[in-house]
Amino acid sequence: MITNKKIAFIGAGNMASSLIGGMITDGYPAELIYAASPTRTRLDILEEKFAINTTQDNHFAVAAADIIILAVKPQLMGDVCSHLAEQSSDYRGKLFVSIAAGVTVERLQSLLADNQPIVRTMPNTPALVQKGMTGLFPSPEVSDEDIKTIDQIMMAVGKTCWVDNESDLNTIIAATGSSPAYFFLFMEAMQESIIGMGFTQQQARELVQQAAAGSAELVIQNPHIDLATLRQNVTSKGGTTAEAIRTFEEQGLRETVNTAMQAAVSRAEAMQKLF
Repeated sequence: MITNKKIAFIGAGNMASSLIGGMITDGYPAELIYAASPTRTRLDILEEKFAINTTQDNHFAVAAADIIILAVKPQLMGDVCSHLAEQSSDYRGKLFVSIAAGVTVERLQSLLADNQPIVRTMPNTPALVQKGMTGLFPSPEVSDEDIKTIDQIMMAVGKTCWVDNESDLNTIIAATGSSPAYFFLFMEAMQESIIGMGFTQQQARELVQQAAAGSAELVIQNPHIDLATLRQNVTSKGGTTAEAIRTFEEQGLRETVNTAMQAAVSRAEAMQKLF
C-alpha cells in the first residue's frame, strides 16, 4: 500500500466515507487524508470517526494534496471544477480521480484544464467493508506510475477492473456500481415474504442475510464452477427449490434483470449529456 501520497476528497458523502474508511482500515495514514465539504456536520463525522484532516475550503485541500478525488454528485461537478479553475492554479499537474457517474474525461478536462491527468472510476458502496468493485479508466495523460498508485488505493477497498474504452464504464455502473441495490431489493422482497409467513422482522433479516452471505461465499470459493452449475447443485428435481426457480423463470426474472441493467446503462449514457 502506497503511504506517501497526500489525498484530498472533495466531497464528504457516503462514497467518500466508504473509501476513506476502507483505506484507513487497510493502513493508510489518516494524517495524509484530507476531506473538504461546505457542510461542517459531515466533516465533523469523518474527523471524529477517522481522525483525518478536514476543511470547508476546497482550495486548501487541493493545494495540500498530490491526488484529488472528486467525490461530489454529477450535477455539482461543473460548479466545483469551475470554481477550482477560476480560483486556483495549485491543482495543475496533480492527478484527479472522479467517482461521479456520467461525467466524462473530456468534460472534466474542459472544466479544469486541457491535458489534465484524470482517472475516471466507478466504485460501489461495499468499499466500506473492503468488498468493493471499482471500474477505472485513465486519460492518456495518466502515467503508468499513477495507474499503479490509484490501483493500490482502490485495491484497499476491494477489487479493480481497468477498461480500455471509457464507454465501458457505463456497463461497470450497471454491473457493480448500481447492483448492490439490486441485491438489497431482492433481499428486501424475501424478508417481506418471510414476515408475511409469520416470522419477526429480525428473524427474517437474519435468515435472508445469512443465506445471501453464504451464497456469495460459495461463489467466491468456487471460481471454477459457473453460476448455472452452482444453482443446479441446489435445485433437486421436483423439489421446493425447483418450484421456486420455475416460478421465477415463468415470471421473466432474467428478462427483467436484463431490462433493468440496460436501463442503468442508458441512464449513464444520458447523464453524460447532462453534466
